[in-house]
Amino acid sequence: MGMQINTNMAANNAYRSLSNTQTDLSKSLEKLSSGLRINRAGDDAAGLAISEGLKSQIGGLTVAARNAQDGIGAVQTAEGGLNQAHSILQRLRDLSVQAANDTNSSESRGAIKTEADSLVKELDRIAGSTNFNGAQLLDGSKAKMSLQVGANSDANSQIDVNLGGANVKTIANALAGGSLTTTGSSFAATVGSLTTAAATFESTTAAGVKTTVTTAVLADTADGSAASFQSVEEYAGALRSDANFAANFTVAVTKDANGAGTGIVVTALDGGTVSTTAAPAAGLATGGSTGTALTGGLKFDSAANAQASITLIDAQIKSVSTARADLGATQNRLESAVQTINVAKENLTASNSRIRDTDMAEEMVKFTRNNILSQAGTAMLAQANQSNQGVLQLLR
Repeated sequence: MGMQINTNMAANNAYRSLSNTQTDLSKSLEKLSSGLRINRAGDDAAGLAISEGLKSQIGGLTVAARNAQDGIGAVQTAEGGLNQAHSILQRLRDLSVQAANDTNSSESRGAIKTEADSLVKELDRIAGSTNFNGAQLLDGSKAKMSLQVGANSDANSQIDVNLGGANVKTIANALAGGSLTTTGSSFAATVGSLTTAAATFESTTAAGVKTTVTTAVLADTADGSAASFQSVEEYAGALRSDANFAANFTVAVTKDANGAGTGIVVTALDGGTVSTTAAPAAGLATGGSTGTALTGGLKFDSAANAQASITLIDAQIKSVSTARADLGATQNRLESAVQTINVAKENLTASNSRIRDTDMAEEMVKFTRNNILSQAGTAMLAQANQSNQGVLQLLR
């Protein structure tokens, strides 16, 4: 190989190697300082795409967990209002039972009515004041609340909270004699014609759902008569004793000014309108009339009305119980959803870390190697630059 000075190949080779080493050293420093294996798309294009997708999921799940916690707060707020409504309804029922006793004077029943009216007003206040972040929960204005508890836009990322049953406003209106159209169907009764034959009652809800119940042959346990009942009270007692009837209906007795039973009020537990037929329920509202609808509202002016009030309050207690059970189940579901979200977030974060984060120990090994190579390359470049000094000996 000849001696040349214009082109120093040894120095060029040393410089090229040193440049590559310096580039690798710079990347190692960047990864060690940032803690990320992928700082730009050029580091790992496919890994970057996967990592960004995982980051979207992780961020979405983080917010979804907060959404679920907010939902739990809203459910607890609604359930707290219903809990107080339950307490008020139980007190109203106690007052109704007290008013049903004819030892009360009109003044006593008036005092009971005053307290009951005050409690009903408090129910109305609870309905209007129970809200979460401005959203009314118990006044019927919001039938459901949709909670985003997932990171995606599909139906599985949402949970609906049913607030339709938690309508304390409707309950207050019903007890105050407002929006409730019926509490039962009233049937006039002919004493002596009320037979022990099987009786058929039918309930038809506002949605058109019909429930038909036929009792067994009614037992007249009062006087042992096998043919007919001698009082409306006996007939009502026989109906209450029938399991099929009691599972779907309640019955109260209406009385005249002298306290004699004149008919019955049959109320469907599903809130439907009650009807019967003349043949299997002889002696009740001839022709199978559906009866006269009773207006809503608590009344304590007589024992019969107080008993009807008990029936009305029992229906509202059942409604609140159902709503609270529904909210409780939803709260348990949301708490489970939070746990599921946290587990998914943890696993996705671990997956993203394996793709995106730097293995510090491995990268430090590379940095140390490149650092040594950089120092060696610098020394060799200096040596290569000195290798052509021998030409000067020829020029002397």
